Formats: sequence, structure tokens, C-alpha cells
Amino acid sequence: MPSLNQRVRRAFQRPGAPVVSYVIIALCVLGYLLQLVVPGFTSLMQFHSAYVGTFFLAGPESGFSGLIPFEPWRAVTYGFVHSTLGVLPLHLLLNMYTLWIFGTILEPMLGRGRFITLYVFGLVGGALGVYLLSPQTAVIGASGALFAMMGALLVMQRRLGGQTTQLLVLLAINFFYGFFAGGVSWQAHLGGLVVGLLSGLILAETRQPKDRTLRIVYFVVLGVVMVVLFAIAPGMLWQR
Repeated sequence: MPSLNQRVRRAFQRPGAPVVSYVIIALCVLGYLLQLVVPGFTSLMQFHSAYVGTFFLAGPESGFSGLIPFEPWRAVTYGFVHSTLGVLPLHLLLNMYTLWIFGTILEPMLGRGRFITLYVFGLVGGALGVYLLSPQTAVIGASGALFAMMGALLVMQRRLGGQTTQLLVLLAINFFYGFFAGGVSWQAHLGGLVVGLLSGLILAETRQPKDRTLRIVYFVVLGVVMVVLFAIAPGMLWQR
């Protein structure tokens, strides 16, 4: 079996373009343009714990009771809008550049279906990190999914015998930067990273065609765990 490093090189040499990555980049650019011209579009797309808190909490004891209706899709849509502060869209450009780098590696390697699964799970993982650790915070940006991609690649490299030093250093720099930079949600980074590490383990251990059913089962279990964490967080954390 070829090493992961060889597979990475082959990923760049394959004729097929990483279509999903390009589509996500295009959607994020479109989202940014809509933020500039449509009043309230950012608020419509962003994630905040209050958007799901009203579903799991009921009655006057709920800290978020009656604020806003349940809108679970925001755990994904927040990743398609970015900061519009400043003359240049630096937040968007940095995230899209990172997506392009890792998307051109991971999408040809995993296939479009598994890449989409990883990306969506990473977005939801980022939202879950904010939900658990900073429930009063509104977040936007694709960073949760990007950290999931880096985490998944790190695990797959290690499981398949590839070199991980450079990737680990890059991941550490980007993660700890979030603790010192203003306006950066390290909670979303952490949530996406944890989900990415778990997803990478699943993908590495179920990479053979015969493992497809097992891979689906593992991702379903991971999804159920994430939903349960969304459900129990208000009672176990927020109300303590």
C-alpha cells in the first residue's frame, strides 16, 4: 500500500479538480457579497447558542426562553459568512486560502462524499465548541471546518505512517493564535479540531471499499453524540 505522502503527491497530480472545494469557496465569496448588499444577512446566517437553546430549554427557568425560534441550520450556515470589518476581506481571504490548500489535498484523497462529510461535521463541531464553552458568543467564519480538515489530515498521516511534524507545527500556531487575537473564537477552533481528529480516525480506519457501511455507522454515532451534547449542555453547564 502506498504511503500517505505518496497519496498526497498523487492527489495533486490527478486530473480531476477538487470541485467541492471550489464550490465552497464560491459560496463563501457569494455570502460575503450578500453581507455587503443585504441588510441583516450576517445576522441571518451567524451561529449563536440562543438559536438552539430555545429548543432544548423550556419554561421560565430557561436563560434563552422565548428569544428566538429554533434554527439548527445556523450550525452550518455560519461557515459561509465572514467578517466585513476593514477595507480588505482579510478574514475571507485567509480562510479561503487555507481551504484551497487543504481541499486540494483532502478532496482528491477522500473523494467528494467523504470530503463533504468531513467539512460539514467540522462546521457543526465548531458550532458545538462555541455552544458548550461560550454560549453567549455569536460566531461567523469557516474556521471550524478548516481546523477539522487539519485535524483529520494529521490523524490520517500518523495512522498511515506519514510525516506530521510540519502539519502539527502549523496546526499549533494557528490554534494558539486564537487565544491572543481579538475577535477570534478559539472555542470554534477547538470544536472543529476535536471533530476533525475523530473524523480522521474514522476515515483512516475505514478507507477500504468494504468498510463503507462501518464508516457510515461511525459517522452516524458521532453525529448522534454531537446532537446529545447540544441537548444536555443547557441543563448540565449553563444552569449550574
